[in-house]
Amino acid sequence: MGAASQRAGWNRLPLRAAAFVVLTCATILGVSAWREWAARDAVLRGAEAEMANVARSLTQHAEDSLDLLDSGVVGVVSRLEVDGAGPATVTKLDKVLEARKTAIARINSVAIIDDQGNWLTSPGTIGSTLTDDGFFRYHQLSAKREAHVGRPVKNQEDGQWVVTLSRRFNKPDGSFGGVVLATISANYLSHFYEQFEIGRNSAVALVHGDGMIIARNPSNDKFVGRNVADTPLFRDASLQRPGGAYHFRSPLDGAERVSFFKRSSRYPLVLLATVDKDELLAPWREAAISRMLYVVALVLMIAIIGAVLVRQLQRGQRMAAALTEKEAHFRLLAEGSSDMVTRIGLDERLRYVSPSSVRVVGWRANQLIGTPALAGINPEDLLQVQAIVDAMKRGEKEEARLVYRNAHQENGEVWLESTMRVTRKDNGRVDGVVAISRDITEHKKLETRLETLAIEDSLTGLANRRRFDERLKEEWARAYRDRSSLALLMIDVDHFKSYNDEYGHPAGDACLRLVAQIIAAETQRPGDLAARYGGEEFAMLLPNTDAAGCARIGDRIRRAIREAGLVHTTNHATGYVTASLGGAACRPVLERTAGVVSLVEAADRALYTAKEAGRNRLMMSGEVASLMAKASGQ
Repeated sequence: MGAASQRAGWNRLPLRAAAFVVLTCATILGVSAWREWAARDAVLRGAEAEMANVARSLTQHAEDSLDLLDSGVVGVVSRLEVDGAGPATVTKLDKVLEARKTAIARINSVAIIDDQGNWLTSPGTIGSTLTDDGFFRYHQLSAKREAHVGRPVKNQEDGQWVVTLSRRFNKPDGSFGGVVLATISANYLSHFYEQFEIGRNSAVALVHGDGMIIARNPSNDKFVGRNVADTPLFRDASLQRPGGAYHFRSPLDGAERVSFFKRSSRYPLVLLATVDKDELLAPWREAAISRMLYVVALVLMIAIIGAVLVRQLQRGQRMAAALTEKEAHFRLLAEGSSDMVTRIGLDERLRYVSPSSVRVVGWRANQLIGTPALAGINPEDLLQVQAIVDAMKRGEKEEARLVYRNAHQENGEVWLESTMRVTRKDNGRVDGVVAISRDITEHKKLETRLETLAIEDSLTGLANRRRFDERLKEEWARAYRDRSSLALLMIDVDHFKSYNDEYGHPAGDACLRLVAQIIAAETQRPGDLAARYGGEEFAMLLPNTDAAGCARIGDRIRRAIREAGLVHTTNHATGYVTASLGGAACRPVLERTAGVVSLVEAADRALYTAKEAGRNRLMMSGEVASLMAKASGQ
């Protein structure tokens, strides 16, 4: 017993020595790596704290600047509502506003606009008629009296970008009297941000709540006006909080950045202060590399000494132990694995099959041994698998991984994933292939479901906006190549918000599903696409369709929605749910300077005109152009 115990201890000695060497090396490397990573985290935390201070300061500056503008705007609104908007009052206010603009550098312009969108004072920055501008329409349609901070707009006179703050003033009878507008130049904000030296490649950006950049330093002229609403800062639910650290790769310049964002509590503003991550970590990286080189050199020295010791201990027992261990391991893995292990001979027949074959393909091992290895593979996948097996038999491939369909005794057909590896004789010649196969049917089903969810609107079952945008580009390119036409219908449910308010959101969802079914019923060709464009708005893409065909389909949809008879008491015109439609058709090959956006814009303008004309109607973009031409002729 004593001799047997001594031999067992001797046999385990190389393993113990190797384990000690590995543990020593791993401990040294682990401790060093942890220390360096902790130093890196400290650098990042310091940068986050610095960015937080900058973001808070600049957010306060932006709020103070808007408060300054708003104080002047409030005074002008009060004077207009007390004294009226007559020429005498406007003349006095114009002088006061000009003096205020001259005295305060951050004020770009202050102006008064009447209820028709005409300037009552000097326009100064944006244009002469603002009927179609967002902030004017906002106040025209909304009775709210608070300040409205609009998206940045471009100065038509000098090309500069400005951010607007406006308030509505009312006539004595309480109706809409016009707008008092004040602006701050994006260049002013950008120049102010230059005072903050936070790094050579740092950046500070003020962004509107809807994702449009208001001002940025550096490269303000390059990036102001760009929309970044599709970035995680605006999409991820985890980032929709008042402020916090934010690590990201900038969509503007491609740099990986460490930042802090701060959302204004009073205005639709987001301040993002960032520093280039590579620049920030460069000093740490240089020092860490130097220190780790010393550590690696020490570990290598220990590893070499340990390897020599282990080799000396193993020399007398390596070959016999390796052969025994190899056979034992193969049996253990093959018999105990939940995956099916098979060995395929050069004649492509199964020489060995593990017991798990019952679970994977439904047949017992003794039923499969000696049968053709590729017999159960789906004919559509057989050529690919056969080609790989042939290449492995010729020695051209050492290993391969394949996914294919295979017959199952009870379930008909399953998806298998097989990892194959060549086996060789002592002389190096190939003598077969070992394959490890697993059932991935559920995984494939999940992949199919995820692919469907990625392109389908969950409420209506129609294509979602992402799928619509992809198909629009594809069909535009196809129509351009084929010199064919492409049509688009934009469909909007009339007064849907009031329907939701009246009947509740479940009824609103049911209404949208009904409209979606009516639209889907018109997608009679394989190339047609019906999509939910957003909210209560739908889109229908009609390849190889001219304006007349588009109008026919649109009118059928409009009548079908009306004839569905869904009661809508707040739709005073009909008492039922109706829809407005805008259509457009074009031949892309004839519009070389236009793009896919031009078709969407044309259909959207037609939809807007249909709404303006009373809703429950279809307008084609050609009709809109004719009406505009007639109006300009008059």
